Amino acid sequence: MPGIYIHIPFCKQKCTYCDFHFSTTFSTYRGQMIDAILQEIKLRKGYLKAPISTIYFGGGTPSLLTEIELNLILTKTKDTFEVLDDTEVTLEANPDDITKEQLAVWKKAGINRLSIGLQSFKESDLKWMNRAHTVEEANECISLAQEAGFHNLTVDLIYGLPDLTLEEWKGHIQQLINKDVPHISAYCLTVEKNTALSNWVNKGKIKMASEDVQSEQFLALLELLEKNGYEQYEISNFCKKGLESKHNSNYWKGEHYIGIGPSAHSFNGTTRSWNVANNRKYIKAIESNQGLSEKEELSKQDQFNELILTGLRTKYGVNLANLQEILPLSKQFNETFAEFQEKKWVRVKDNVALLTKSGKLMADYIASELFVV
Repeated sequence: MPGIYIHIPFCKQKCTYCDFHFSTTFSTYRGQMIDAILQEIKLRKGYLKAPISTIYFGGGTPSLLTEIELNLILTKTKDTFEVLDDTEVTLEANPDDITKEQLAVWKKAGINRLSIGLQSFKESDLKWMNRAHTVEEANECISLAQEAGFHNLTVDLIYGLPDLTLEEWKGHIQQLINKDVPHISAYCLTVEKNTALSNWVNKGKIKMASEDVQSEQFLALLELLEKNGYEQYEISNFCKKGLESKHNSNYWKGEHYIGIGPSAHSFNGTTRSWNVANNRKYIKAIESNQGLSEKEELSKQDQFNELILTGLRTKYGVNLANLQEILPLSKQFNETFAEFQEKKWVRVKDNVALLTKSGKLMADYIASELFVV
């Protein structure tokens, strides 16, 4: 069923590796931004036809929202759309924003899932990444969340960090296992354009981990989490039984969704649209009732490629019959797919294509080679 993503473009400070859309100087127009988000929710009323099953506050840093702001947005969403009683409502939160008082506010508002951007248990890493929290706060925030009744929570970690040893990485994972965190998202550090990290790498101030080191840490992640009862249901996401992220799973399954806020994307099966990635322009577009988003019609090729890109990353895989319904499987596709089978990167079960453990190391490459161009 459809979901709603709400982008909160506020941050206390800029992480060195981040290229998401946000602002650290939002105090002068904060009220205008919240009003614009509320107005966009109203304007998008007819976009989704089915009831809403997930609401996701992303960013930016949604944990910076005040109690009033959060309740205004949730109330407007529920007044505008048909929202199911058991809707998953996720809030991304930074460890330094997590207090007993704030947790009580989120619980009362209806947040039932937390996504904690912890990233590392190594103080030196947190400092060069310019994270706002300390290792002490990283450890404390999980216990606080669990004591407040947030048992459906996920924690983000990053591997492939400069100078992060294999044993240190295993230690980070083990700490989450020991804390009984039911969902773990682990991402490899990437160098994005126009970030401080990109500048440092180009100037030789930071040396990135090699692909071999990244692969070694990824495989250690798979082994340690599988050994401790976690299922890898998507390349970067692991959970205890039944605790997958419903919202993100819907993205990968091709469900429809609305994106609210600057830079947010929307998808209805045949078209994709995205809002302007500029806070002032976003507010102006809403206030003047001008077009705030761009749209593209998805061709058969786009739909085919998207199904491969998202499906192969998951435990659900790609149903080859569904691909065939979009476009006939070409000779080149079949030959390339057979080659990947021989290399034991992909396997087929009940006509569904799935990545093997070694294939997961090559996920992006495999998908790109199977694309229709």
